[in-house]
Amino acid sequence: MLLALVAFLVLAPLPAHADEFPFRDPDLPRATRIADLLGRLTVDEKVSLLHQYQPAIPRLGIGAFKTGTEALHGVAWLGESTVFPQALGLANTWNPELVERIGAVTGREARGFHARNPAFNGLNLWAPVVNLLRDPRWGRNEEGYSEDPYLTGRISTAFGQGVQGDHPDYLQAAPTLKHYVAYNVENRRTTVDSIVPPRILKDYDEAAFKPAISANAATGVMASYNLVNGRPTHVGPELDDVVRSWTDEDLLIVGDAGGASNLTGSQRYYATRAEGNAAAVRAGLDSFTENDQNSALTTTAIKTAISQGLLSVAEVEEAARHVLSIRFRLGEFDPPGRNPYAAITPDVIDSPEHRQLARQAAAEQVVLLRNDNNTLPLSTADTKKVAVVGQLADTLYEDWYSGTMPYRITPVKGLAERAEVTSSEGVDRIRLKNLATGNYVTASASESGAALTATEATPTGASGLDVFDWGEDTITLRAASNGKTVSLGDGRSLVNNAVQPNGWFVQQQFKLVAQADGSYVLEYAGNEITQSWFGPNRYVVVGADGRLTVGAETPEAATKFGREVVRSGVDSAVAAAKGADAAVVVVGSMPFINGREDDDRNTTVLPAGQRAVIDAVRKANPRTIVVLESSYPYSGDWDTADLPAILWTTHAGQETGHAIADVLFGDHNPSGKLTQTWYRSDADLPDMLQYDISKSGHTYQYFRGKPLYPFGYGLSYTSFRYSKLRLDRTVVDASGQVKVRVDVTNTGDRAGAEVVQLFSRQKQSRVPQPVRQLRAFERVELRPGETRTVELTVRAADLSFWDVTREKRVVETAPHDLVVGGLTRAITVRGETIPPRDLRKPTQAQNFDDYSGVTLVDTTKERGTAVGATAAGQWIAFKDVNLGRSARSLSARVANADAPTTVEVRLGGPTGRLVGTLAVPTTADKYSWTSVSTPLRNATGRQDVYLVFTGKARIDNLTVGGSS
Repeated sequence: MLLALVAFLVLAPLPAHADEFPFRDPDLPRATRIADLLGRLTVDEKVSLLHQYQPAIPRLGIGAFKTGTEALHGVAWLGESTVFPQALGLANTWNPELVERIGAVTGREARGFHARNPAFNGLNLWAPVVNLLRDPRWGRNEEGYSEDPYLTGRISTAFGQGVQGDHPDYLQAAPTLKHYVAYNVENRRTTVDSIVPPRILKDYDEAAFKPAISANAATGVMASYNLVNGRPTHVGPELDDVVRSWTDEDLLIVGDAGGASNLTGSQRYYATRAEGNAAAVRAGLDSFTENDQNSALTTTAIKTAISQGLLSVAEVEEAARHVLSIRFRLGEFDPPGRNPYAAITPDVIDSPEHRQLARQAAAEQVVLLRNDNNTLPLSTADTKKVAVVGQLADTLYEDWYSGTMPYRITPVKGLAERAEVTSSEGVDRIRLKNLATGNYVTASASESGAALTATEATPTGASGLDVFDWGEDTITLRAASNGKTVSLGDGRSLVNNAVQPNGWFVQQQFKLVAQADGSYVLEYAGNEITQSWFGPNRYVVVGADGRLTVGAETPEAATKFGREVVRSGVDSAVAAAKGADAAVVVVGSMPFINGREDDDRNTTVLPAGQRAVIDAVRKANPRTIVVLESSYPYSGDWDTADLPAILWTTHAGQETGHAIADVLFGDHNPSGKLTQTWYRSDADLPDMLQYDISKSGHTYQYFRGKPLYPFGYGLSYTSFRYSKLRLDRTVVDASGQVKVRVDVTNTGDRAGAEVVQLFSRQKQSRVPQPVRQLRAFERVELRPGETRTVELTVRAADLSFWDVTREKRVVETAPHDLVVGGLTRAITVRGETIPPRDLRKPTQAQNFDDYSGVTLVDTTKERGTAVGATAAGQWIAFKDVNLGRSARSLSARVANADAPTTVEVRLGGPTGRLVGTLAVPTTADKYSWTSVSTPLRNATGRQDVYLVFTGKARIDNLTVGGSS
């Protein structure tokens, strides 16, 4: 009844004469139409537009509107749709044209779903994710494109353009970039404070968001869950001040689910919802994603804020204007027939051409990591029988933001169309025996499953449990009786009822823990065990009725089981592989278990059980090909094994099996390239909370070790030769550009695609520069023997960086190397030389040149970033300061909620000559700022000035006086 009512309100006829209102006239300027509509709305109606679920306004003939349809790699959560490879896989193609086509299909299918249910299937799409893949342990690695901002910008722009369509006036759908900004950690994500110095924030994190917005290929941005430099992003002034400065179009800035509530919840940043919501609106947030369809808490808080003078009606109208602008561009208020996208019907969903595009994308995103002695491609002439083994051999997994696959071509199914297939998942089938009673655990054969019991003295087929190893001692158990995975059910009983691991808390995770006496206990490992409400009990006990429940706090109180192996997974895989012309081992991750939203990984090592299958099959069949299927890079020593060929694919959607077969048998020549570094070891990864990549060594830009596989890597079945790298000039000024030409020749006997990548390296600079940085790329198709001249352009402006000394972008005068395909040419850029620092004018402390130990903090709740010291000995440095002939004093704006302390002014280093000491008094709180100063002694000339903290304190800015 509710859905019928909402649908009626959405599709209700216009009230009498409503079609004559100026806002209904498509020939008027959009700004005029929005102003007319806003002028007809009451304050309550304007406020109602600021929630995710915007109600209908029948008196004006306005329907309901919902922001937020998930569409990361196809439309999600609305029913069966075309499921493309994960976003990471889309970027592996390095093919913006293909990604744009995928974006167009996604927007088209969103329109199809919208036609089914306009009230709930909204056209404001929450995709793409452009957060940089700074650390592969991030649980949401699968959602992003790359660790590189330039590549991310190219791919996100293409996807957004496809989603929007190519009509000059109307949007097919409205893409929203996620999640602004510096968001890469899931564990305690709402309280994680991303500390990002200005240059990294400008040159790295913001650089991923700017391209799509500047190209008008995105209509909005979502704020992230974390804090940045002490302030929650939902109230960060950068939403208005920075993000909106990149375009002249209106942007719809939305909150993440519950993000605004965190301001008064976990973040404790504001005391009341009215204060928090008002601050968010003032900062630039337009739409609150709170409490699902219940908008009352949000709208009541906003109206309270207005009544308390925290927020003006004009500020509400400004937010509503941004919301309405998108609705107008979607054609909602125009007469029938004007908007061509409105004619799209549900028939487009999962159409044959969309399926074909999904297959092409799944093949293009495959990366060939290894191919010794041309093991691949396989030939149908000498490969009649193929063993397809491994945990992922005959299944496809959806991730949290995946659409629902209308069909599933698994690797087994795909390869069975090419050859005779033998198959094994390579997992142990075991029985668990209650050692106290001698009874075996059995599972129901019912399709819907039932509670597991241990009441049978004699084992049967219903006693079999298949053990899937996902690493870090985490397993899932699948009942042989009905093929369903064991889950935590009602009353915390164990029930065999899940098709696959799923859900927010993923209640299918267990650990089978060996005890000193040779027995085992079963530990529940679902995500919710960390929640306070879950309680202390994690271990399985068998009750008097024989049911298995999670009911013990310690292993000692748990039921002890004997573990009997019915069938060895390794032996089964080996048996399948023996005698086969080739063995394909498909291993990898489970997207709901090995990290995802709200769950980071602790390791990127391949699970030991899966590695054991690889090693055993390799010994049994010398022609073993490993297919890694995962949402993130793997580290470890598995690559050192004697493996002839290795492919990597992301979880690539409904056509995965066809794509793998297409690549293995050479119908598709692999051309995918890695978009992030594959490290050799977890030990190569810096602290996950360190966002200053220039300090931490994160990503290919600053990593100085030897990776397992580098950024941009990927093999082909043919070979390419680069020659004649030439430049149209070797000297370029700051406003100029260099045209780079290189000849690329296909020297093999197969047609193939090569991604020509151009990197730069600045060889001299005032600041630490990346080891190398991607500046341009082009994907080219070449026939055997064909040579093509590829032209790439590098603008000198693209070589700029954020100069903290003057708070602006700068093109520095310096030599650069341009590198393409192993060939290098040098250029000289004539920009400017950054002058010595002038501290005579107030200088923000956050604009230091170097630091140790300090953090960045919020100057006030509304705006500003300051430096905070948390312990003695921490310091900040300002390099190459011109102190003149006589710098007589240094003043600073400080705050200090702790005991009185000092800040030492030293020259040359943190233990250098002491020239002054700032006495920092205790202030009322951390936001109470006061000015202090110290005389300087013998501070002259060009010096590196260090401020060394002897205790906790904050510095907002500083000024040197008396210098000349």
